[in-house]
Amino acid sequence: MKRLGMATILAISSFAMNPSRLHAQPSSAPIPATAPASLTLDQALQMARDNNVQFRVAQANAALAKEDRVQARAVLLPGVTYNNQFLYTQGNGTAVPRFIANNTVHEYVSQGNAHQVLSLGQFADYRKANAMSALARANAEVAARGLVVTVVQSYYSVLSAQRKHVNAVTAAEESSQFLKLSQNLERAGEVAHSDVLKAQLQFNEKNRDLKDSELEFMTSLLELSVLTMPALATDFTVADDLDATPALPELAAVRAAAAEKNPDLQAALAAVQASQSEVSSARAAHLPSLAVDYFYGIDASHFAVQGQGTRNLGYAAVATLNIPVFSWGATQSKVRQSLIREDQAKLQLTSAQKQILASIDQFYGEATVGSSVLATLRDSVSIATESLRLIGLRYQAGESTVLEVVDAQNTLNTARNAYVDGCLRYKIALANLQTLTGTF
Repeated sequence: MKRLGMATILAISSFAMNPSRLHAQPSSAPIPATAPASLTLDQALQMARDNNVQFRVAQANAALAKEDRVQARAVLLPGVTYNNQFLYTQGNGTAVPRFIANNTVHEYVSQGNAHQVLSLGQFADYRKANAMSALARANAEVAARGLVVTVVQSYYSVLSAQRKHVNAVTAAEESSQFLKLSQNLERAGEVAHSDVLKAQLQFNEKNRDLKDSELEFMTSLLELSVLTMPALATDFTVADDLDATPALPELAAVRAAAAEKNPDLQAALAAVQASQSEVSSARAAHLPSLAVDYFYGIDASHFAVQGQGTRNLGYAAVATLNIPVFSWGATQSKVRQSLIREDQAKLQLTSAQKQILASIDQFYGEATVGSSVLATLRDSVSIATESLRLIGLRYQAGESTVLEVVDAQNTLNTARNAYVDGCLRYKIALANLQTLTGTF
């Protein structure tokens, strides 16, 4: 019996033979035809920094710790105040007031006071404030790098969902073409009705996959919008650089950069320094402290520089040495607390060092494997495309079954999606590796 022309069977594989369809914008995609904005990865990162709550909180904590450091430094420097006071005491008919502790019935005090307290605890507190400021800056950097990974994952998840939607559109159109072919062959008496039923099942399945891909794409778009946009929006596109595969740096360079620039390690070191300063501050409570006051002004019975033939304006100096004697064990308790915190900080530092070494090998291994499999995934797409074309020709010639055609279609669709997943895997692995080096 007469077979259909080659044009019909070639229509089945036309989508598979055109690699550019992997990057095409599907006509049924949820993205509007006239999108108001095209978002690049750099723009998404900057918008996330501006709008992400956790990142802004980390930045605020770093700014607060910086102000704590300024305040701790100010304690080490003399403070100056100017005091003005009027004191009235009931008289008894003489020049001496009824309260012997007071000097006269009318007493005017107008003095400047330079006050300074010197103790080892203050210097220890300043060192602790320095360390806590460094800790807050390191935590802010940790938050910034973590945000980069989150944005990269969300950004490329959108591209992955978009590519898979393109693949679903292509697979649905291929199944539609094959359904029409099987129906035409059945009418010509070339195939059994069971081939049409199988083609119809394939067509139904691919259209269900198409609907699922639309939902997945819209969901990923919403997640990226929540992460980056000041207001929820989906009327934007993302720049497609999923195929770009930057070369991996040498492992030795990664290890050197991680040792020098890793914020987790810097945070752990700062925590140890803060705990050591806390120990010094607690122990300093056992030692004396010196307070020095210098007064300049008047303390007289008249509010005047000159009074009754004398000059009221003058100065006085006071030095006080405070020696701690007994505190009911509170000082010793604070020392023990600070020593416990120091041990915890040292343990966390050791753990951070081991975790960084493990993360370097883990992330570098993931990036290496992800990079190496991309070539095989591209090759699989080419092979599956050619396989579908050849099996379609064999089916048209009566040498292949409908099951082989359906299997070839599914294999090609799986290969396309696997390539997209491979690109996404490499992008995320590379972002994770870059969190250790600080180079993005």
